Amino acid sequence: MRYLGINATFHDPAAVVVLDGKVVAASEEERFSRRKHGKRPVPFSAWELPEQSMRWALAEAGVSPDELDGVGYSFDPAIAAEIPDDPYDHIRLDYVRRAPGFIAEALPGLDPSKVSYVEHHVAHAASAGLAGPYRTGAVLVSDGRGERHSHLAGQYVDGELTILARQELPDSLGLVYESLTDHLGFLRSSDEFKVMALASYGTPRFVDELRQFVHATGDGGFTARAPEWERFAPRRIDDGTWGGAHADLAASVQCVVEETLVELARWLREQTGQRVLTMAGGTALNCVANSRIWREAGFDDVWVQPASGDSGTALGAALTLAQRDGDLADPEPTAALGRSWTDDELARWLTTAQVPFTTPGSREALASEVAEVLEENGVVAWFDGRSEFGPRALGHRSLIANPMLAENLERLNDVKGREQFRPVAPMVLEERAAEIFRGGPIPSPYMLFTHEVLPEWRERIPAVTHVDGSARIQTVSDEGNAGIAALLRAFGERTGVPVVVNTSLNTAGRPMVDDPRDALELFGSAPVAALVLGPHLVRRAGFFAR
Repeated sequence: MRYLGINATFHDPAAVVVLDGKVVAASEEERFSRRKHGKRPVPFSAWELPEQSMRWALAEAGVSPDELDGVGYSFDPAIAAEIPDDPYDHIRLDYVRRAPGFIAEALPGLDPSKVSYVEHHVAHAASAGLAGPYRTGAVLVSDGRGERHSHLAGQYVDGELTILARQELPDSLGLVYESLTDHLGFLRSSDEFKVMALASYGTPRFVDELRQFVHATGDGGFTARAPEWERFAPRRIDDGTWGGAHADLAASVQCVVEETLVELARWLREQTGQRVLTMAGGTALNCVANSRIWREAGFDDVWVQPASGDSGTALGAALTLAQRDGDLADPEPTAALGRSWTDDELARWLTTAQVPFTTPGSREALASEVAEVLEENGVVAWFDGRSEFGPRALGHRSLIANPMLAENLERLNDVKGREQFRPVAPMVLEERAAEIFRGGPIPSPYMLFTHEVLPEWRERIPAVTHVDGSARIQTVSDEGNAGIAALLRAFGERTGVPVVVNTSLNTAGRPMVDDPRDALELFGSAPVAALVLGPHLVRRAGFFAR
């Protein structure tokens, strides 16, 4: 059977196709439109559909609109409550009610009656509980808002969801974090990860006061309402300065959010007796909180959906319909679900652009040449295979550098045009990870947990060691990404360090590179020493010596 999942109500519009129970294509609209997050989450944008990603996903799956057995839309207006402090929220709901017609207009041949509304947090839950490796386990969802809730706690048993607790709006951990993001001078519903990074530079001296506003209630729910932030620190203007009371406030809010999430997870463990926890929702992108849950909540394993933000609800909506109709296949968790090009197609892109390139004879030969560039402290743009679904660059669309030089943190932040308090992340061979990192799950293939860098390694890989001694690692195996695994081995043979720096292949304010044109534009405008495009290698010296 054939299902299309769509997220479009708030931000990160996306489309996913599930074919005969398997996820075969998934992409966010921003990768096509080149507009970060696809659109802003305002009521007036709710009508905007991920038209380009819908059409691509159907084409990738070889499915025409009239062949679809169902379309899942990840918001149900029938149960939605209007937000009283937003005078235009009724416009959002009106657009959502009209969504079946909008979708049919965008996809000629589709019968609008095939469109089903899937509750927002149920779609989030399915993206974890049905797409992940465990079809039986507890599931925890937390974000800014859905129809009338900000949280869902429950369990899947053989793919069937039972909901045990929800949190009614306006209490919302996600909205508290969004409000703080805005107060700290960043873009809300976009830059919350910057607050998490800034928190590492602060002291949580406001925790006692903030617990009045953010805390678990012991029944699977919580209180979470933004206080008057001015009580703690003046509103920050984003002028490039940071630290002081603003960092302390970020650290304090991060702390109470972590405490609340740990208590919610513990409550869920007690209620269900489940050994594993799956997580989704925008709050599940808070890797520091995820690590505390992994360490303190009592589960044997914690699996977090890589596309935990709203884009992932497109995945969950499609899987919910497949599960409803008894058409789920065994899960094959991966984030590599986006666009890709053949080796010959990539070569034609380079030839058409009149870019000189070489094609080393094997994966190992390419890895050896790139490792040499890294050892000489060159930055490499790496474009290989299917693009990632979700916000993390996982070795398919990555900027890679040498982790052994502390100045490479500042250098990469300069290349990307972003704040200097922002960390970069390490990729590490899975079989070597436990020698270097501890305090988090291994393997950790999706960069969704923080680990402690062992003291004896901190001076060896200073570029990826955050100010608090932590790192948001990605473990790499031959099965998950053979090209990056070969690169890590080659770099390790040269330097004794089986780690490289990984950050997303983009510059500030832009979506990640997705197609070859994007990669060539970045390579031509950023100080990058080499570009890997599939099996092909472009060196900057050759590129500009024409």
